[in-house]
Amino acid sequence: MTSQIVGDGSDGILERAAAILQAFDDEHRRLTLMSLASRSGLPRSTTHRVAGRMVALGWLSRDDGRYHLGNDFVRLSGLTQLRRELRETVQPFMQDLYESSHLTVQLGVLDLPNVLVVDTVTGHLELPMLSKAGGSIPAHCSSLGRAILAAGPPAVVDQVISHGLEQRTKRTITVPSALRHELEVSARRGWSVDDEEGNVGVSCVGAALRTPLGHVVGALSVTGPAAVVRTDRFGPVVRATAAAASRKLARLPQRAG
Repeated sequence: MTSQIVGDGSDGILERAAAILQAFDDEHRRLTLMSLASRSGLPRSTTHRVAGRMVALGWLSRDDGRYHLGNDFVRLSGLTQLRRELRETVQPFMQDLYESSHLTVQLGVLDLPNVLVVDTVTGHLELPMLSKAGGSIPAHCSSLGRAILAAGPPAVVDQVISHGLEQRTKRTITVPSALRHELEVSARRGWSVDDEEGNVGVSCVGAALRTPLGHVVGALSVTGPAAVVRTDRFGPVVRATAAAASRKLARLPQRAG
């Protein structure tokens, strides 16, 4: 379907780039400059200029005079699909975890140096300071992030540390060696802990989600008031739930993070 015409006057570069991306569909995977301009509704000169910039960014590729979606854009689209499938697969286990804990349950994936919250299940005791679906939280001081980092390769931990370990509360671990030690402890017991390190008065327990080949694709966590979240009680429950959910992930692409 041809996208809505976008003028070359006051519209910004993002709107023009969006018009160009919308020109592609299943029946129009490779387009000449003339076809791209016609389907995007943009002047030929504007299409040439914006498409050239998109090629430089990896959003488009150009071969034999025809444009098509670039590798970087396809990769990002694949991540969106992966997250949707992950959410659909894990959601029933999140509901079970909420019913057994009556605490907020979150599903997250790594988005260095943060964790992207993909889905949440909460009840009447919703904690307003928690990130909703689509929000980000620092990986180094969240149980979601620590669960993923503890189960993943050391190089990913190095990347998180290189971004700096922000001190969110007086309890936040900000020393790299101390964070590495905490991740080693998390890996041994099978669950991670955030003891009022992201938000004062709030504690979390998380566990990693893995594909059958062992690749880490995300994590589950339960979150609640620090006085309520007993890690010795909820840790094994979250670990068992994450393990059960992981056994259902066989249909997801085998990729890490």
